Amino acid sequence: MAKQKYYTVWRGRSPGVYATWSECEKQVKGFQGARFKSFPSKDSAEKAFREGPPKDPFTTPKERAKAATSTTTATSSYIEDSISVDAACSGNPGVMEYQGVETKTGKQIFHVGPIEQGTNNIGEFLAIVHALALLHKKNDAQTVIYSDSKIAISWVKKKKCNTTLKETEVTRPLLQLIRRAEKWLETHAYQNPILKWETKAWGEVKADFGRKS
Repeated sequence: MAKQKYYTVWRGRSPGVYATWSECEKQVKGFQGARFKSFPSKDSAEKAFREGPPKDPFTTPKERAKAATSTTTATSSYIEDSISVDAACSGNPGVMEYQGVETKTGKQIFHVGPIEQGTNNIGEFLAIVHALALLHKKNDAQTVIYSDSKIAISWVKKKKCNTTLKETEVTRPLLQLIRRAEKWLETHAYQNPILKWETKAWGEVKADFGRKS
């Protein structure tokens, strides 16, 4: 008797974890840029979903062959029905702000700032957590979040903003936001994939403030 497999779909019609290949196939077949992988247990599949896709999304040659007939290259496109975040900072540290937008339309979902003594990575960290909190309130565990900051993504996964800012009257408001974000990560579970925006392939992230010189 074949062992039960679970399928993680990071990019498909409805990202999530599925208990059968037929359910997974419905999400990825014919979907441009689909990303999926099989796992031996539900726990490992759910953990992989939270962490985002690996470089090679296919476990077996059979899965790779199926993908070759139904999808394009994994990095060829991004998921339009997602949230993109970005931060802007004048100085390092300096005056910072961050925002989240609908990737498909560019419509702003939230904007915070300006805040004194911030950095781009701090802003990206706060923006990702802000997006996670909004999706959590909506009971949405599937929508993908894109950020072009590897550092901020790693901070979120570690549930810790690695900043050396000293607390002063000026930095206190920002540090309070950071602590609140860290506490949210410690007290809430989430499944939404947090993915790196591939700037070289896709251009600037859709939430970009457009201030690069």
